Amino acid sequence: MWRLVCLVLSVVLVAGCASTKVENELSERQYYEDAQKALKDEQFSRAVERLEALNARYPFGRYAEQAQLDLVYAYYRSMDYASSGVTAERFIRMHPDHTELDYAYYMKGLSTYSVDRGIFERFIPSDYSERDLEPAKESFNDFSRLLNRFPNSIYAPDARKRMVYLRNLFAEHELKAAHWNMRRGAYVASANRARYVVENFDRTPAMAEGLAILYKSYRELGLNDLANDTLKVLVSNYPHYPELDAKGRLAYTPGKTGRQSLLSVVSFGLLD
Repeated sequence: MWRLVCLVLSVVLVAGCASTKVENELSERQYYEDAQKALKDEQFSRAVERLEALNARYPFGRYAEQAQLDLVYAYYRSMDYASSGVTAERFIRMHPDHTELDYAYYMKGLSTYSVDRGIFERFIPSDYSERDLEPAKESFNDFSRLLNRFPNSIYAPDARKRMVYLRNLFAEHELKAAHWNMRRGAYVASANRARYVVENFDRTPAMAEGLAILYKSYRELGLNDLANDTLKVLVSNYPHYPELDAKGRLAYTPGKTGRQSLLSVVSFGLLD
């Protein structure tokens, strides 16, 4: 009986060692071709596995640089956006003169752009203007790096579109903060937020609303000259803004949006 058990164990061990030996004896080209087939078949987890192994075993081999770029893509398609971005940034640092450096810049921006969007985001609507915008700001900077270095890259048009979207997102984020401050009666804070939109996000959908909130904030603060100047800018540039009447007036009565606490008053809206 014991002889039979020992024989079975020996067969298993030999088979395992043989399998490991075959695995270890894969050539650089075999790893690369396996990875390419996995990418073609959209088996991205397997592609990641093969490309990681290729990079570990042949870090200075014939396919090393291309494998790193492919790994950026494989990570991204596996929804491992953080690893995709890190790998892209590493490639940028290690290969500053590579012919496909623009692709690395693009994928770095795209990965950061997607880093906070998990699988459930496909099914659960989310207002990104209400979330932490640090990844979005980093992504904007990444796309900006691409356009500065490679303005004629094939990836530049898409990068520009994404930058426009992100810029609109930043403006909407400031606008929501301005609305929130208006509702709680912190009119200095709402004026500051709205003025920031007006001064930094021209040609965005938030611009007209920013001017309207700025006008209302000035009215609440009793700064009527500034309010009237702001209204003129709103009427001149956005005559069809929904809250304007036929005569270019913005129907608004101060004191209706919120009430300032004593703390808000003495701190000029900074604390409440």
